Amino acid sequence: MSPNASSPTALPRPHRPSAEHLSALLSAAFHDDALTRWMIPDERLRAELLPGFFRVFVELCAAHDGILTTPDGDAVLLFLPPGAEPDEAALDAAFTHALGEHTDRLRTIARLQAEHHPHTPHYYVAFGAVRPGHQQSGLMSGLLAEITARADAEQLGAYTEASSPGGEAATRRAGFDRLGPDITWPDGGPALRPMWRNPR
Repeated sequence: MSPNASSPTALPRPHRPSAEHLSALLSAAFHDDALTRWMIPDERLRAELLPGFFRVFVELCAAHDGILTTPDGDAVLLFLPPGAEPDEAALDAAFTHALGEHTDRLRTIARLQAEHHPHTPHYYVAFGAVRPGHQQSGLMSGLLAEITARADAEQLGAYTEASSPGGEAATRRAGFDRLGPDITWPDGGPALRPMWRNPR
């Protein structure tokens, strides 16, 4: 994905895409992702619940100025900056409201992620999505470039977990490398690939 003329812009900004728009974009991009299919196996129910699930992440990252988007709203990157400390109890309550009985599977995901999460200060890239039909257009590479530029300026690392070959390829193009073994789920569930980028 090479950069193109649709440059990323940090939120908040005038006429930015709404939380509803971004949640719907993320839901569409991740509907068939192995992780969300494991979390919510039923396809119809997954389509119904994912917008609320991603709305929690959008609002969390927005509270830490952790949203980048292209001006037309066709791509979004959610991240948490160094030092961000979400209210875990409030998050759990929000996810329970959004996911109901599927919250236990999300808790499993969160526990396994926490076991592998780096402890040094870093930028954490949580989710990135490009509108279906606009992939391979350089939009995500542009957003990732903004995050890595910030990390480099502050001499901090950046971390993410890739849930698909496409996600891993995008982060590798941005300079991320594999960090340790995959995060694997029980009972034949999916795997996440931890990815780390040193500052340059």
